[in-house]
Amino acid sequence: MSLGILGKKLGMTRLFDEESQAMIPVTVVEVGGNTILQTKTVETDGYNAVQVGYSDQKEQRVAKPALGHFKKYGSGPKLLVKEFRFADGEELPTEHPGAELFTAGQWIDVIGTTKGKGFQGAVRRHGFGGLKMSHGHMMHRRTGAIGAGSTPGRVWKGQQMPGHMGTDNRTTQNLKVVAVRPEDNVILIKGSLPGTKGSYVTVRPAKKKPLPSA
Repeated sequence: MSLGILGKKLGMTRLFDEESQAMIPVTVVEVGGNTILQTKTVETDGYNAVQVGYSDQKEQRVAKPALGHFKKYGSGPKLLVKEFRFADGEELPTEHPGAELFTAGQWIDVIGTTKGKGFQGAVRRHGFGGLKMSHGHMMHRRTGAIGAGSTPGRVWKGQQMPGHMGTDNRTTQNLKVVAVRPEDNVILIKGSLPGTKGSYVTVRPAKKKPLPSA
């Protein structure tokens, strides 16, 4: 992993390609205020990494050990802190470049927490087709039988059933940076990102090579 950036999802809008005039749906991510808090090396910590903080936080909302950690490295309290590892021999940055870390056309991965949808049935949660919708039936959107027969006489672990849906950590891979606007501290990413408006995301260079058709 190389250096990434932390940001806040502001919402979606659209841009138009200057050549083809095609409409491109983009998500706007605010990335201002990323600060490198701590640099870790093989000699001191056993691995190479930088710790990045984002979004200022009030001191009274931070635990004393964390507050001491921030003050030790000359930073105010941060709401979000994440490490980015580096391979042995890579030079570790001392300052974060902000939005200019990425360039238009670059492939990236975005990590976020999906929208919470509460308790949902099997049709919405797992895509079950449901049973007959005709008059007289009482099993329209129900799960149906889940019995395992005589053995083992219990419900198998991982059985798809109704339950809590959403608020899962998800990574969307191979998204393209459409535009970078350092003056506004935002980057515009093609497509949708996991999470709601106002949720925090982690943006990093893509780990996998995208398909040629992309």
